[in-house]
Amino acid sequence: MDNNRIMKIDYEWTDGSNEDFHKFYLKTEEFYSSIVGGLKNRTAFVPYNISESIPYVLIASVSDKAVGCAGLKAYSDSEVEIKRVWVDPEFRGNHISTALMDALEKKALELGFNRAILQTRPQMEEAVHLYTKRGYALIDNYPPYDKLEGAICFAKEL
Repeated sequence: MDNNRIMKIDYEWTDGSNEDFHKFYLKTEEFYSSIVGGLKNRTAFVPYNISESIPYVLIASVSDKAVGCAGLKAYSDSEVEIKRVWVDPEFRGNHISTALMDALEKKALELGFNRAILQTRPQMEEAVHLYTKRGYALIDNYPPYDKLEGAICFAKEL
C-alpha cells in the first residue's frame, strides 16, 4: 500500500464469529506456525486462540475490504486479554495497529477492566515493539502460557 496516499479506514465492532475475523484467524495461524517451524511446534497454543471464543472483535476496513483485526476476551473480573492484533502486510505502516490498540484499550475501560494482558512470541518483533511503545511491560507468563514454551506475556494498567 502506498503510505503517502490518504485512505479512509473504517472500524467496526463485531465478535469472533465474524467471517472476516475468521479469515484473519486462519492467516495468523499460518503465519505463527511459519515463524516457529510448523504447527507441530505450537499445537499447545491453538486451543487458547479459537476465533469464536473472542466476544469483542474490531475489524479495520479500507474500501469495504477487511485489512486488520484485534480482539478482547475477559481473563478475570479486572483483566482483559488482547487477542489477534493483525494488519495485512500490504497495509502496514498506516497506523492501523495503533488505532486498533487505542480502540481496544478504550473498549476495555468501558467494559470495566483496568488491566490489559496479552501473549506473543519474541519472534514477533513488530508486535513486541508496538506493545512496548504503548507502555506494555513484560510480565511473568500467565496461565495457560506459563506452561507453553516460547510464549512471552505483557501487561498494561489502563
